[in-house]
Amino acid sequence: MHERNPDATDMTKPDGRSLSIAFGFERIGLIAMRAPILSCIILLAMVVGAVFGIQRITIDDSLSQLFRSDTKEYRQYEEVTRRFPSTEFDVLVVVEGKTLLERDNLEKLRDLVTDLQLVDGVRGLISLFSARQAPEPGKLPAALFPSELPQGAEYDQFIETVKSNEIIRGKLLSEDGTLALVVLSLEPSIVRDSKLKATVGQIRQVMNDDLADTGLTKELSGVPVMQLEIRNAVERDGIIYNVAGILAGCLIAIVFFRKVSFMVIAAFPPLLAILLSLGVLGWANFSLNMFLNVMTPLIMVISFSDSMQLTFAARDRLIAGEDKYSAFRNAVLVVGPACVLTHATAGISFIALQFSNSDLIRSFGEAGLLATIIALLAVLLLVPAFGVLLVRDERRFAEKFKTADWGVQALRRFCAWIAERMVGHPGFFSVLALLVVGGLAVVYASLEPRYRLADQVPDKEQAVAASSRLDAKLTGANPIDILIEFPAGETLYSPQTLATIAAVHKLVEEQAGVGNVWSIETLRRWLAEKAGSHDVATLKEYVSVIPEHLVRRFISEDQTAVVVSGRVPDRDSSQILPVVEKLDRAMDAVRTAHPGYEVAVTGLSAIAARNSAGMIEKLNHGLTIEFVLVAVFIGLAFRSVVVMFACILPGIFPVVLSGTLLWLLGEGLQFASVVALTVSFGLGLSATIHFLNRLRSESQPGVGAGKAVERATVLMGPALILTTVVLACGLVVTVFSDLPSLRLFGWLSAFAMVAALVADFLILRPTAMWLITFAERFRHGGVAKPAE
Repeated sequence: MHERNPDATDMTKPDGRSLSIAFGFERIGLIAMRAPILSCIILLAMVVGAVFGIQRITIDDSLSQLFRSDTKEYRQYEEVTRRFPSTEFDVLVVVEGKTLLERDNLEKLRDLVTDLQLVDGVRGLISLFSARQAPEPGKLPAALFPSELPQGAEYDQFIETVKSNEIIRGKLLSEDGTLALVVLSLEPSIVRDSKLKATVGQIRQVMNDDLADTGLTKELSGVPVMQLEIRNAVERDGIIYNVAGILAGCLIAIVFFRKVSFMVIAAFPPLLAILLSLGVLGWANFSLNMFLNVMTPLIMVISFSDSMQLTFAARDRLIAGEDKYSAFRNAVLVVGPACVLTHATAGISFIALQFSNSDLIRSFGEAGLLATIIALLAVLLLVPAFGVLLVRDERRFAEKFKTADWGVQALRRFCAWIAERMVGHPGFFSVLALLVVGGLAVVYASLEPRYRLADQVPDKEQAVAASSRLDAKLTGANPIDILIEFPAGETLYSPQTLATIAAVHKLVEEQAGVGNVWSIETLRRWLAEKAGSHDVATLKEYVSVIPEHLVRRFISEDQTAVVVSGRVPDRDSSQILPVVEKLDRAMDAVRTAHPGYEVAVTGLSAIAARNSAGMIEKLNHGLTIEFVLVAVFIGLAFRSVVVMFACILPGIFPVVLSGTLLWLLGEGLQFASVVALTVSFGLGLSATIHFLNRLRSESQPGVGAGKAVERATVLMGPALILTTVVLACGLVVTVFSDLPSLRLFGWLSAFAMVAALVADFLILRPTAMWLITFAERFRHGGVAKPAE
């Protein structure tokens, strides 16, 4: 049996036999040790600057943020939202109940519609009370609803008329008469600033007051409400993540170090890295969003592992009797290179996100790379600086913990037990690992892309619930638009233009999966049916008397383009895509029959359906490429082919195991999951790199491969276990988020971190041992030199 409890002196012996795997960059950590007080003064000034930077951070609550890119489709979508801005500023009031059309409830609903028009920021609304009777020649049509509702049998007859009205039915009132939709158009300035919260709050208050004691349910949806809920969730989550991260780091550190000074040394550099990173992001004009909001726990993950490794190394040197300056210097020289390399691999993961078509994901990658650099500098500079400032009476400290270090010793005995079994049959465990990873990879490859708009919106709030009711009763809440742009010389009311609009409108109505279709053709048909008028002058007259905010929904201000708008339910993009593609193919007939007219299917639903699967698949392919790049990078840093191959299986295992878990849960690959796996791959290699760095030092002439693996496991294992626990806790706290995408990101990342630790103990150890033995046998270069 190999020795299982090497003394601490052996642990932190600087390796002078070969070049640093970080090419000497770790020595930057020695700078702060030479002037720790001055370093803390500079740090204080930077913290003050970071606080001001954090105050500059804004929140990006746009629902289209994932698909924001420099592509033709997105530019077209932006053009439509600019020229026809209705859906961006519409609050949807959903009122539902079996007694909705009872006389008293209908009166209260009308009172609600009247009062909503008086809410600050509301520029107009559409409801079933907007409907008109058949027009009489030379007169504006009268309102469908009289000022005094009829009673008795006349009321029942009137309700049947309302339910059969072409303008209302299936659009503003469900077919069964149990759900009514009121569309409020807000002033654009309200939606874009802090007044939105007050306006939505006032709308809710009016709803509750006017519909009290009716037995009707009332909910809000629409883009402004979703944006407000996203904004509130992001702000709330930021507080939760910061507090939870601080508590988790401090608690684990104080439990195992049992000294406040070492808790500060280990936990405060990562916390300061969070503060400094967020400050820099603020000064760099980054906005918080569904991904950047998880940056706090990610920074903790990136930096805490290395901070703990440095602190453990210095602590063991102090227990061995060294003074604090030597202890922290040796910790930087021995553990520092691995810290640099772990941050570098994390940085590569964030760089891999730059291959996405999404501006949001690329921005997340840029922010992550910036935070990784800041975290590395914070750990390398602050751990030794705090160490030499806070550690007192090294001799007394060493005497106390030589005999009372029960927690760490228990972990080391556990690590020794694992290592002894792994190195006993390295070939068997290596082949078994290859088969397991291969099988999991097959399952992972079967995952399909998934995307739903609801995943971006808090699912514990009203907006998602209201949208689901609209999906069930009014064919959906998500708009899909067909943009029609006129050729030069054609006007809105020319026969060719009206014929084109009519043809497009008819095709959209006939498309399965699309409902609630509106356009100028809706008004034209109504005039033809109720007034028997096909006169363009009459149509122009009615358009001129409609409120401006209603006209802008379908006709551009310069009258050179119109939209035909329909709605689709919020389903997975794989279900919406066939609808979009079939609708686009159907438009080819219109394009052929009406040359010169540009007809394009757009809207957020269409953009998401067309682009989400491709974007997710591209990210997934980038992750596959990242496997190879990171393995080559680590091999070059260690200057070893053996290391390059040794890190492949333990690096891939957490990704494919997490993917298999998604498959077992019936989930596919979403944006949040593929980004989580991409980042987790780079972060999960932290344990692998620290172990290989330690193994490199332990592999000396006369030391067998098995003994070197055991010693490296015993020395590095406790810190790896503790940091994984802290990091998993820091990430899993996102389960408290109201945003489904963040919950998925958090628990999947935490699972991947734990899986990485399992791979480090059960796959890396035997694989490294087997590869070292193989290399020695054939006299190839490797991690270790041949045993004498």
